[in-house]
Amino acid sequence: MADEPYIVFGSPCIGDDEVRAVEETLRSCWIGTGPRVQEFEAEIERYTGARHAVAVGSCTAALHLAMLANRLGPGDEVITTPLTFAATANAILHTGATPIFADVDRETLNLDPEAVEAVIGEKTRAILPVHFAGRPCDMDALERLASASGLVVIEDAAHALGASVHGRRVGSRARSACFSFYVTKNATTGEGGVVCTDSPELANEVKVQALHGLSADAWSRFGDKGHRHYEVVSLGFKYNMTDIQAALGLCQMRKFDEGQKRREEIWARYDEAFAGLPCRIPTRPAPDTEHARHLYTLLIDLEEAPVTRDQFIEKLHERGIGTGVHYRALHLHRYYRERYGFEPSDFPHAAWISERTVSLPLSPKLGEREVERIIGAVGNALGRS
Repeated sequence: MADEPYIVFGSPCIGDDEVRAVEETLRSCWIGTGPRVQEFEAEIERYTGARHAVAVGSCTAALHLAMLANRLGPGDEVITTPLTFAATANAILHTGATPIFADVDRETLNLDPEAVEAVIGEKTRAILPVHFAGRPCDMDALERLASASGLVVIEDAAHALGASVHGRRVGSRARSACFSFYVTKNATTGEGGVVCTDSPELANEVKVQALHGLSADAWSRFGDKGHRHYEVVSLGFKYNMTDIQAALGLCQMRKFDEGQKRREEIWARYDEAFAGLPCRIPTRPAPDTEHARHLYTLLIDLEEAPVTRDQFIEKLHERGIGTGVHYRALHLHRYYRERYGFEPSDFPHAAWISERTVSLPLSPKLGEREVERIIGAVGNALGRS
């Protein structure tokens, strides 16, 4: 076993076709924002059913631009989950708005609509739910709350490409839904993000803001249609996606459904193998929804397990298996503690999950031997002989 390769958590599934696509893009000499980005945006529109998709450099950029396009800024409050990556809250702060955390549901790990309702105030302008691990939030309840209070909903769908609610994919029903194509995601562009929206005006504003606030993008200015003068119409950002990234993403999307089927197979193997161990396996998604199966997250039973979560991680590492922690809740991190004076007890469910959560490798590139190694290591660490 010592000679077997280390199983890297979140390692992307990259094949020869991706290598060829990137090489062809490099040889084309159009490696900035150009035709491949346009193709990638069209593919995301096709796959999600969104009316408009705008590709940018990261999901963090997507969140920032979506909030700015929705006119969020200083003095506004945005309700979100503390059980998320820092980018969710940081993007709110970069607009000048204030993140207001609401606790999560222990079963779903998603925002609890009742907790959201309890913190809606006079300054609340938006709700920013995160579809944790690829499981859709209770969007019906959150949208009812938003409608009743005149709030905008901006979905952090970083984990949720392929998820659906009532037969419609996440991104198809949104004023603003932001996807991630980071290296660990179910489809990757290395770094990258997309804003999906049903609003042509919002899509155009995101596109303009993503490239310095210019009235025409680089493809229009330097393509084969002749020179076009541009106008700086606002104080924008350098958030655009490149054709190199998009070429990779187009290949990833062509085999996305196949990869999702493999994720489902591994997920089912894990569920069966870990039943009866001192841990909680992911709960089933709500009826009439589809899970994107981005993260397979165990919750270690600290009362019954022979190890803590961190000891569990170390035991798997010793057997050549990488894991992830999703997440240590934001209100427990020093920056947010010091800025807002949070205590762990402020969001008890998120804090409870933070002590127990661990994500296992879940990738289409995992072979049968690797899946068996992971299953055996988990059983060994949790006391199964």
